[in-house]
Amino acid sequence: MPPILVTGSTGNVGAAVVRALSASETEVRSAVRPGQRPASGSTVPFDFQEPVTWAPAFDGVRSMFLVRPPALGNVKRDLLPAVAAAREAGVRHVVLLSLQGAQRNKIVPHATVESWLRHSGLDWTFVRASFFHQNLTTTHVADIRDRDQVVVPAGRGATAFVDAEDVGAVAAAALLDAPAHTGRAWTVTGPRALTYAEIADILTVELGRPIRYTRPGILRYARHARRELDLPVGMVAVTSAIYTAARLGLAAGLSDDVRTVLGRAPVDFADFAHRERGAWERAVAPSTDSLTPRTSAQGRSA
Repeated sequence: MPPILVTGSTGNVGAAVVRALSASETEVRSAVRPGQRPASGSTVPFDFQEPVTWAPAFDGVRSMFLVRPPALGNVKRDLLPAVAAAREAGVRHVVLLSLQGAQRNKIVPHATVESWLRHSGLDWTFVRASFFHQNLTTTHVADIRDRDQVVVPAGRGATAFVDAEDVGAVAAAALLDAPAHTGRAWTVTGPRALTYAEIADILTVELGRPIRYTRPGILRYARHARRELDLPVGMVAVTSAIYTAARLGLAAGLSDDVRTVLGRAPVDFADFAHRERGAWERAVAPSTDSLTPRTSAQGRSA
């Protein structure tokens, strides 16, 4: 079997794809930028915006996992030329990490990539993932760990949160069996839709301290994301669109696609929170007593 190229291989989903493919003893080629290193698999330097890196990455590849880097908002200019080059190099099947509801949310760049792939002549599979559990242990980890709050403009809307490990497993299944998955758009969600208030409640129970959901508006969230989370402007725009979809009730849809593809139930957020609770726990400073030298009994004055 030819090597499978995995872009975004150091991210939450890409790393899960690499692990799943490696477990099947498939040759994995992890596309990485300078300074990045995936957990396993051979690597090849790759950058969507550096054409000189494309040919070595695509050489001999017939299937690839496509992840849009969050900083690339203009996909027509910054991402699709590389995918077109992959097609010319002989890639035949592209499994795209997309977004739940992308077909209805034309604001998000995933919709543009989906449309292009449909008309590209390539075999395609869309893995439309809901909002990752892991976003709360990465993008929003400092808010929860250091400030005991969840700051997203989703209002009272619910989201069908999903574990990136489940998303990666579905994508790997599609990469390993292209005929069974070509032309399919899998919607990968968790087992239940939760509001961010409910997420805060679950974290409160798991961590043993109050976590609150602040329900900011879009402008307040954008300022917070730039100043406190240090998100690039493009990522602020995309995440704002995602949270707006949740606020409007467009992110709560549940799917049985994880069970259909993998034959098991998806991971629930409460189980994820228990598994990953260390990400939100604060470092405990040593007590004053532990820093004070103790006088031995022999050294005390009578």
